[in-house]
Amino acid sequence: PTTISISILLKVLQNLLKEEVPVRDMRSIAEAIVNVHPKSQDPKVLTTVARQALRRMIVQSICGNDAEIPVITLDPDLEQLLLKSVQQSQQSGGQDDIGLVLEPNMVEKLQRSLQDSVQRQEMLGKPAILLVSGPLRPVLAKFASYGVERLHVLSYQEIPDNKQITIVASVGQ
Repeated sequence: PTTISISILLKVLQNLLKEEVPVRDMRSIAEAIVNVHPKSQDPKVLTTVARQALRRMIVQSICGNDAEIPVITLDPDLEQLLLKSVQQSQQSGGQDDIGLVLEPNMVEKLQRSLQDSVQRQEMLGKPAILLVSGPLRPVLAKFASYGVERLHVLSYQEIPDNKQITIVASVGQ
């Protein structure tokens, strides 16, 4: 059987808790990590895999049992720009930080647009969920944690099959 060090497991659990992901289902977390662990020991990769294994619980904690998930998306051009920037930053050994890959005025504009979208969703009594591609999720979650309160950042891979998404806003147009 595959084994995993306690320090890596603890780092994954810390990452999940930092994003307010319930860690009650240790079995699913452990199974997901063990299946990927021989290929990667990076806690960020293992956290992503654990989040995907917990996707039903994550979405339920945000939306309850609603069949429809209202989401905010990024403008496709902005998403492509961010993806390229993040990939270049990672290849050059950089950090997963939006502030390092975008111009300051673009960072402010993105932050303002996201805050406006969050407020609109809250006024409607709906959760604010930003839905992005997998590689951008951790980067944008970190970005949101610094200035866009109450915004949940999910990747497409974290949406359960039995849920329908409804795009309520697009940011960055």
